[in-house]
Formats: sequence, structure tokens, C-alpha cells
Amino acid sequence: MHHVKISLMKAITLRNLPPRVARMVRQKAEAEGASINKTVIRLLEEREASRQTNGRKVRHRDLDALAGSWTRKDAAVFERHLASLRAIDPELWK
Repeated sequence: MHHVKISLMKAITLRNLPPRVARMVRQKAEAEGASINKTVIRLLEEREASRQTNGRKVRHRDLDALAGSWTRKDAAVFERHLASLRAIDPELWK
């Protein structure tokens, strides 16, 4: 059995980031209610996935692409709408 040691990069520093790129990352992070760090990681992962598929759009048959895609505001609105559906009507259970 072979053991492969995988070392994770704990941190990187980006210098001389073009202002338009910094703005785009900040705007995406705010829109998604995510940190700058998580947003940059997601963008890098998306780019790598795109490279692995030669830029072709991959069709998925599951809902994984939706996971984590809502902003905090979207989630709050959704939860507000669900509140009435979670109420139990005792009359219906007699």
C-alpha cells in the first residue's frame, strides 16, 4: 500500500492585485454574504474545474451547484416564507 502525503497551502499573499479584480472579488463576497477568503477560494476552484473540462460547461443532474449559492438575504427571505408552513395546526391532528 502506498501512502501519499498531501500538503495543504495554509496561506498565500497576493500583491499588486489590480483594482478592478479587487473590486470584483469584494462585490462577489458581499453579494454572497461570504468572506473575501472563501470567495477567492471558490473562484479559484471554479477556474480549475473549468480548466479540467477544457472550458466546456458541465451538465450536472444534481443540486450541488445550488449549495452555498444563496446570499444571507436570500436565505432569510426563504426562511421567513417557510415559517408559516412549519406551524402545526392542532385541529388537523384530532
